[in-house]
Amino acid sequence: MLALDDFVRISYTAKLEDGKVIDTTDPEIAKKEGIFNENARYGDIYAVLGEGHILKGLEEDIIGKEVGYKGVVVVPPEKGFGNYDASKKDSFSITRFRERPQVGQRVRVGDKVGTVERIVGRRVIVDFNHPLAGKNITFEYEIKEKLEKVEDKLKALFVIHTGVDVKKVVLENDKAIVEVPTDAYLNQIFLIGRYRVIKDAFKHLNLKEINIVERFEKGEVAKAVEEAKKEVTEQSSSPAENTQAKS
Repeated sequence: MLALDDFVRISYTAKLEDGKVIDTTDPEIAKKEGIFNENARYGDIYAVLGEGHILKGLEEDIIGKEVGYKGVVVVPPEKGFGNYDASKKDSFSITRFRERPQVGQRVRVGDKVGTVERIVGRRVIVDFNHPLAGKNITFEYEIKEKLEKVEDKLKALFVIHTGVDVKKVVLENDKAIVEVPTDAYLNQIFLIGRYRVIKDAFKHLNLKEINIVERFEKGEVAKAVEEAKKEVTEQSSSPAENTQAKS
């Protein structure tokens, strides 16, 4: 049976009470339901049970099950995205935003991210509740695997915290040498997330040293730089992320 601290690989599809699909690990279901995001990472996900990598209600249902289990669980707000709090709203002058916001748009104000609820005259009402706060979420899921090897667990941590699939992990007693893609250090999420990887690795794995290395082959550098430029351009052109309040 699965227990706390186990590393697991699962697939799932999440729905609201009316049956609307809001998230899935299956790209075909995402396309069918009209929620496919070409920039998102699809496929099975990894989680360390007890670390909050998945919603508490889903995590609690997985604990005690066996690999291969397929089931359904309804996650209530208090074990999902929280209860709705009407006090988590604020009003801002429209001049506080670099670009004119639209109703329903996700915006950043200071260190908080919220949703534009309405615009009244020159005032913008922003709701800082999570978009799914107060909602019951139904998960249809399958437990695909329990990871046993240290190499696989370390690779899983990189996926969890950085979204990067590492090329290779070599173990030398209590030291791990991790080879990452050539463009990894051009990825801001990787630069931040690698520290979470290291923290979790030292906590859960019997390691005393972790070396993260890049290996370059002729012709790979230019390709990596061009891909990084493309990613930055796409992120900066996204209206939902680009509308921020002035500091």
